[in-house]
Amino acid sequence: MIAQGGYYVVTGLAPFVSRRLFEAVTGPKHDWWLVQTVGGVVTVVGGALLSSAVRDDTSPEVIGVAVGSAVSLGGVELVYVAKRQISPAYLLDVAAEIALLVAWISRSRVTPGSHARVSAR
Repeated sequence: MIAQGGYYVVTGLAPFVSRRLFEAVTGPKHDWWLVQTVGGVVTVVGGALLSSAVRDDTSPEVIGVAVGSAVSLGGVELVYVAKRQISPAYLLDVAAEIALLVAWISRSRVTPGSHARVSAR
C-alpha cells in the first residue's frame, strides 16, 4: 500500500508541477482542467492509501479502493492506447498498475473458512 500510495501521489501531482514536462511525456492535452481533476483525485487516493498504510489499516474498503483504482486507471489507459487516442507512453503506467495488482494478489492469504488477510507493507 505504501508503494501504491507513493506512486499515486507522485503521478497525481505531476500535472501541477509542470504542464510542459507532463505533456512532453504523455502528449498534448486539450482539456487541461480534466488532467488536473484526475491528478487531484489520484493524489487524494494516494494520500489515503499512505495514511492507511501508516495506521496498518487494511480494511476491505481500503483494499477495494486500492485494487479498484489500479484496475480502473490501467484499464482505461489500455483501452485508449489501443484506440490510439492517447500516447503509448501510458503503457508504462499500465505496467505499473499491473505490478500493483500482482503485489496485492501476492500479499493476500486465504485460508478455508476465513477472510483474506492483507499486510499493509
